[in-house]
Amino acid sequence: MLNRSLSTFMNAFTASDYTLYPFSTQNPKDFQNLLSVYLDAVFFPCLRELDFWQEGWRLEHEDPNDPQTPLVFKGVVFNEMKGAFADNERIFSQHLQSRLLPDHTYAVVSGGDPLCIPDLTWEQLRQFHATHYHPSNARFFTYGDFPLEQHLKQIHEEALSKFEKIEPRTAVPAQRPWPEPREFQITCARDSLAAGSSEQTTVSVSFLLPDITNTFEAFTLSLLSSLLISGPNSPFYKALVESGLGTDFSPDAGYNGCTREAYFSVGLQGIAEKDIQTVRDLVDRTLDDVILQGFEDDRIEALLHKVEIQMKHQSASFGLALASDNRHKLILSMKPDDQYAEKQAQVEAEKLKQKVDSLSPEDKQRIYEKGLELQTQQSRPQDASCLPALKVSDIEPRIPVTELDVVLAGGETPVQLCAQPTNGLVYFRALSSLNTLPEELRPYVPLFCAVLTKLGCGVLGYREQAQQVELKGGGMAAAPCVLPDDSHLDTYEQGVLFSSFCLDRNLPDMMHLWSEIFNNPRFEEEEHFRVLVRMAAQELSNGVPDAGHVYASVRAGRTLAPAGDLQETFEGMDQVRLMQRVADMADVRPVLRKLPRIKKHLLSCDHLRCSVNATPQQMSRAGTAVDTFVRSLGRSQKERKPLRPHVVEKPALGGSSPVMRRLVMEPTFTPCQVKTHFLLPFPVSYVAECVRTAPYSHPDHASLKVLARLMTAKFLHTEIREKGGAYGGGAKLSYGGMFTLYSYRDPRSTETLQSFVKAVDWARSGRFTQQDIDEAKLSVFSAVDSPVAPSDRGLDHFLYGLSDEMKQKHREQLFAVHREALVDVSTRYLGPGRSTHGLALLGPDNARTAKDPSWIVR
Repeated sequence: MLNRSLSTFMNAFTASDYTLYPFSTQNPKDFQNLLSVYLDAVFFPCLRELDFWQEGWRLEHEDPNDPQTPLVFKGVVFNEMKGAFADNERIFSQHLQSRLLPDHTYAVVSGGDPLCIPDLTWEQLRQFHATHYHPSNARFFTYGDFPLEQHLKQIHEEALSKFEKIEPRTAVPAQRPWPEPREFQITCARDSLAAGSSEQTTVSVSFLLPDITNTFEAFTLSLLSSLLISGPNSPFYKALVESGLGTDFSPDAGYNGCTREAYFSVGLQGIAEKDIQTVRDLVDRTLDDVILQGFEDDRIEALLHKVEIQMKHQSASFGLALASDNRHKLILSMKPDDQYAEKQAQVEAEKLKQKVDSLSPEDKQRIYEKGLELQTQQSRPQDASCLPALKVSDIEPRIPVTELDVVLAGGETPVQLCAQPTNGLVYFRALSSLNTLPEELRPYVPLFCAVLTKLGCGVLGYREQAQQVELKGGGMAAAPCVLPDDSHLDTYEQGVLFSSFCLDRNLPDMMHLWSEIFNNPRFEEEEHFRVLVRMAAQELSNGVPDAGHVYASVRAGRTLAPAGDLQETFEGMDQVRLMQRVADMADVRPVLRKLPRIKKHLLSCDHLRCSVNATPQQMSRAGTAVDTFVRSLGRSQKERKPLRPHVVEKPALGGSSPVMRRLVMEPTFTPCQVKTHFLLPFPVSYVAECVRTAPYSHPDHASLKVLARLMTAKFLHTEIREKGGAYGGGAKLSYGGMFTLYSYRDPRSTETLQSFVKAVDWARSGRFTQQDIDEAKLSVFSAVDSPVAPSDRGLDHFLYGLSDEMKQKHREQLFAVHREALVDVSTRYLGPGRSTHGLALLGPDNARTAKDPSWIVR
């Protein structure tokens, strides 16, 4: 249905005690179509045995065509969950919940423990569906402006009327309270990307809390959790994070209300094993201190302001505390084991041997025949004619117009104004150019951004600054930006994006904070800087298993365009490893001294532009506040020359007057092919191949965008997921013209690169129908037309210089894409020897890359 609808969201989720099937669309006909398909899929699924083999698990020969090859475990969900548990945070969180709530459904892995999945049978799956997936055990929720009566009528006719009411008996019972605390220790793989190879132990202390159905009590406990752990002024941040014992809070720290009875957890990760007891003592002592002393009024006020800004005018009084005599207390610690992966593989091998040894010759013959049958089914095109579909003619032909105005603050700095129904909030952004920054400082820009708003400013120390941010804003952030040009592959803009939002009454205070941060940032807090470095490094390391395909894609595109190298520096594996090295430094002062140097090139009104989204009533006041901010900033004493010799000024058309953007152009850049394999202790791989094609405004971009969706839906999904067993994969085209083929949590590695070659051959041969093309267009437009929040309207123009006219022209190019154009661009850009390719692989050892000198193995 992804290719037969204009859905803005479509998925299915597994939680610990329910499954959720959400979708959304802005088209009434599409809503009816999707509701019909969802009702049918949930209540009347086919659940065929071959589907279970493909999507769940199966025993199959390594080569399904050769019965002499060994039998192995295969299956999409089996591989997905192996990949999921390559994440040490996931391992810890799962054990925390399972061991704190051991009496019922929370004791098991809802997504499937990869070592237990092979115990599930097709018959058990069918029986589970029959007893649980019944309207008597379901809740229906719709939201939006389509008529409710139609929803109710359709749900009744297509589902409810076909069942008799039953008593589902699926209520989760209360967890029996413990008479005494319990303690467990588990192991995980050593994280090769984390700082401090000898300090990778995690410990947490967790308490069972009351039933979440008491809404007021749950709300107050959530607020209490924020007071305890959020921000540098919180008791546990001071006691644990700033102790120097670890890198960051333990996974799942804070209030968790996703189970029948909530729980609160707090601890540290990145500690030495010998410090487990010290952390436990700090947790107990901090709780005792809070119970005795309570919280400062300013912190409570700041938290209630946060509630107001998130939920608008909802407030409550509260005063509950974690009971000091709560005996339902879990102490969980996790330490790295250098043989963890080998032990997991051994357990899996033993389970496989047990399964294989129990097979009779007839069983083995049936497995071989079923494997061939599955291959045949996977190679046969699915008949989707029974599914409803929109037509391309159902797509709105024109984009909605976004009214923009541009004024000059301080006489020179352009400010884009976008009046929107922002519900009493003001959204501020500023982009400052990095064109004059020396090359040796570039790798440290992400770290500069991460700490800039957290080290203090002016007369405010970092604790006072955090308090003011909580009292006056909804957060203040800075992030590096690499913005490819819409019309030239070797041209891009580089800068830092500053962003914040606040209640309209607090706008002058928020802009004053920005003035202090720009003019008087405090880079003297060495100890707190060290804390922030460790937290940032830990966060990057923890994020790799979930975003491995993104890191692979960034790396693959590194040498294909000038912007690619900077993207790798800012957000690729190079940045992960740099932060690992900085976090491991005994003396961080050399890095700290780089921050004032970056500040000189960045925090001024030289080459700055701003934007504001607010209600029409607040726009005049907002413009005045931004003008005051800009006038408070200094300008460079001398004209700083761009480091790159070729800087071009390009007007961003649209609005009342053009905004000049300063882009770096590298006319002599030569793309080159590089193949990189990052060795990581994962049981699955992430594979990416990147090709240099055409940027946004080029006439071929629209055809390439449709081609990416066509290849994903009609070839790569079958090849990579159904046949290859990866959890995900596909093709995508970036705004800057990088065409990427990728796989996610893939049991294969270099073999997937052959699937990419086959996908290109398939596209060049034109083996697709007009219906396939129309479905690909629907899928593209569902993304192009996804809802834009009032806070983000006009952002494409502010960042990329995209006007409504440019977007409308691109829209018309998408409508006009035809079969010959798709075959043409696949041949000219993706065919052998046509364009420069980059390849990257994240995952375990691989004999092919190890022996092939064309691969760089890191």
